[in-house]
Formats: sequence, structure tokens, C-alpha cells
Amino acid sequence: MKKTTSPSSRWNRRDFLKTTTLTAGALAFGVPTLLRGQNLNSKLNIGVIGAAGKGVSDTDCCDGESIYALCDVDGEYCAGQRQKYPQAKFYQDFRKMFDESGKNIDAVTVSTPDHFHAIAASHAMRLGKAVYCQKPMTQTIYEARYLRDLAKETGVVTQMGNQGSAADGLRRAVECIQAGIIGPVHDVHIWTNRPIWPQGMARPNGSDPVPETLDWDIWIGPAPMRPYKKGVYEPFVWRGWLDFGTGAIGDMACHTVNMSFRALHLVNPTEIEAEAFGGMNGESYPIGSKIRFQFPARKLEIEGEHKGFFSFLHPHKTIEFAPVTLWWYDGGQPLPDNPTNHDDSNKPPRELLVDIAEMLGEVPGSGCLLVGDNGTVFSPDDYGEEFFVKLRDDKKFMHFKKHPALAQIPQVIPRNLFTGDNDKRQHLEWIAAIKENKPELCYSRFAIAAPFTETTLLGDVALRVGKKIEWDSQAMRAINAPEAAQYIKRENRAGWTLA
Repeated sequence: MKKTTSPSSRWNRRDFLKTTTLTAGALAFGVPTLLRGQNLNSKLNIGVIGAAGKGVSDTDCCDGESIYALCDVDGEYCAGQRQKYPQAKFYQDFRKMFDESGKNIDAVTVSTPDHFHAIAASHAMRLGKAVYCQKPMTQTIYEARYLRDLAKETGVVTQMGNQGSAADGLRRAVECIQAGIIGPVHDVHIWTNRPIWPQGMARPNGSDPVPETLDWDIWIGPAPMRPYKKGVYEPFVWRGWLDFGTGAIGDMACHTVNMSFRALHLVNPTEIEAEAFGGMNGESYPIGSKIRFQFPARKLEIEGEHKGFFSFLHPHKTIEFAPVTLWWYDGGQPLPDNPTNHDDSNKPPRELLVDIAEMLGEVPGSGCLLVGDNGTVFSPDDYGEEFFVKLRDDKKFMHFKKHPALAQIPQVIPRNLFTGDNDKRQHLEWIAAIKENKPELCYSRFAIAAPFTETTLLGDVALRVGKKIEWDSQAMRAINAPEAAQYIKRENRAGWTLA
């Protein structure tokens, strides 16, 4: 299907900047546009970018506000949401949504494929809109750092959609690990049953007719153009393709690594080394991977007035962390009769899992294990909501709510006070922060989510480079692998730039 180019599809950054004059004036004084003439009890007007897939729950989690506009490149795929929110204006192009309805939109959710996150989020932020962006926050390291800086520049309220961050259990784990319950931690092992979509496949030949309801040019966005193939790239199966997704680690690390990232301040690794099961073919992520991240000793300076991310634990102090190695395991070996699927065999060494198997009766498909000098912490779920502790003299793991040693550790991290499941609570935290104009109330704001995203995406870079990377975080470059630059910062397709 051939599509004509509408004026909105030629909208560039200059056009956006023309519309941001009033917004910029408001932001200069630190006051979101939406608060002028409104009060904290007013409903926000929410614009949804990516209304189907994960966009369904992201929209529904905000249904206490006004769902003002729905934007999705496929009008048929999101038909259910259009029926659920008939008052919402529908768009296929987010640029047209901002052009026509931007002055009435206070905040947006971004629930697109990974390659589109930074494009949509940056333009919303330039317009002074609060942003809730699905994980991973971006597809590239450069984009993560760009959005982090943009959040600081604009002052808008941001939140990444790793909803485990809203869980009381995860915040309790951070408190306990930071309090030294298992001593210095030197090894972290994290595994997942992902990918549960095809990976390790080559690009198919030929093309299929583009459905009339789908704008394929916008779906491709900043990625290299390729022919449409039914059921190959969308919906959902885009995760396995190098041009559109971030593979298993991009999908799940923002959940499963979250506890250890926060508790141990896992930023700026110096070495990343990856093993690709079945090899890399230049088109898709491997069906399994084992990745080593090496973090040196780290210090975190805490300012008393900074209200977030460890400061409640150690006001006016410096936190010191021991060197740590993090091991990531996803997928397994390719199946002989279906090489785009795996045998789920990729797990940590068996000797580390004996106590876990004894407690649960089996080794779960996903898990997070922190090994300290004085004990271990284990979480069997993807989000870190539940965890178990086994200290040096313990005979077995105990649930964190039942272990007597943990009862002595005070609660020092504020809890998410909203009700509902963690996905709902994560959104409500963001909404409350918008209404109060306090970005720091969001536990996964971009100031935190960006360095977390950078760390996880380095695993993808190591896979694509195919050798150990020596990482210089300050310079944002692989010292020993200049060929990694193309994976750190993507060359966007013409017409698609960050705002």
C-alpha cells in the first residue's frame, strides 16, 4: 500500500520549537503549564502514544484522569481501546496529535516498540508534557542519556514503566541490603525464561501488502526501512529484531535487575562481556545469552536536600560499595527442530541453586540472587516484590517478613501509598507527582531510569560487538572497540530526530 505524506509527517524539530514558546516560559519558573488555572484535584488530560499491546494497561492505569487522545499507527489493532474511550480523539501520527491537541494535553504515556520510545518521549518533553515511558526507557545508550538531560532541563515529571519499583517488597530489599544484612556483595546472578518470542532468525525475503489500517512508515520511524511482512515484526514479535527491540535483556532487566541496581548502585561498569548462544546473525538477538558486567568499587555522594535514591538511608554521607560482578542469563540453547526457540537451560551454576531448589521444589524460570560475605538474598519473581534471606548461620532461606534479623532494620525509604496492583500504583505515583509538580516523587524517574537503562543496554552492545568491551562511561565509548559506536548512538532514518 502506498501512502501519501501528510503535512504532519513532515513536522520537524523547528515546528515543535515554534509551539513551545509558552511552555518554555512556564518551565523557566518551574511550573508545569497544566497547573496554571487548575488545582490539584483537576483531572489531567492524558495523551496515549501506543494505544494497543502494553498501551492497553498503561491507558487503563490512568483511567481516573481524562484520556484525551489515543495515538496508534494501527487503528484496527487498538479498536478495543477506541471503543472503551470514545471521547478520546484518535490519531495515527503522534506529531499530528501534538499539532492539533497538544495545547490541551498535560501528560503522555509512551507504549510503543523500543526503537520509538526516545522519539516520542523527547518531543513530548520539549512541549512541557510529563512522560510515562515503558521500559526499557530507550533503545540506545545515547538516547537514555539524552532523555536524562532533557528531563533535568525541562523539569517535567517522568517515570519509566518498570512497575516493580512500586512494590513494598522491592523497597524493603533495598533497605535491608543497604543496611548490610548480607555484608558486602561481590556477585549477583540474574536469569530469565525470556525470550518467549522468536530470536536468532534471519530477515525474511519478499514483502506483503500493508494493511489499510496500518501506517507502516510511522511504525518504522527512526529505524532503517524494510518491507512489511505479516506477523514478522508486529505486533509484539518486534522485540527480537536488532532494529526495533532490545532482546531479552532489554525486555526484562529493567524488572529483574531492579532490586540489585538500586541496592548496589550498579552504574558505570568497566567491563562487559557477552556470549551469544547460536551466534549473532546481524538481524536479530540470539536465542540465549550469558553476559558478565564488572563494576569497580563505587562511592555515592548524598546531599541532604536530595530526596530520593538512597538519601533516606544515609543523609549527608558517602555510601561505599564493594566491586561486584553481575551475571545475566537468558534463554538457552536453540532447539534442533526450531532454532528460533530455546531449551530454557541457561541458568547460574548448579551449586548456587541448591538451596533455592530445596525451598521451592525447583529452580524458577526467573530469579535474582545476591551473594554477600554474610549471606544471600534471593527473589523468585520478575519484579523483586518477594525475597528470601539466608544468613551465614541459617540452615535455609526465610521469607523477608519472617526473618528475625530483618525486623531490626528500620524502614527508611518512603512507600508507594496508592492501592491496586503495582502497575496501577506506578502510574498513580507519576500522576500525583505531576499534580504536585514534584518530579522527585517518582521512584523510577528518568534521573534514575536512564543510568539503569544504560547499564542494561551495554549487554546488547557487547553482544553485537562480539568481544569484551572496556567501557568509559564519562566519554560514553568503548575504549577497545570503536566499532561499538554505531550501537551506542543510532543513525536515525531521515526525518526522525530527537527533539
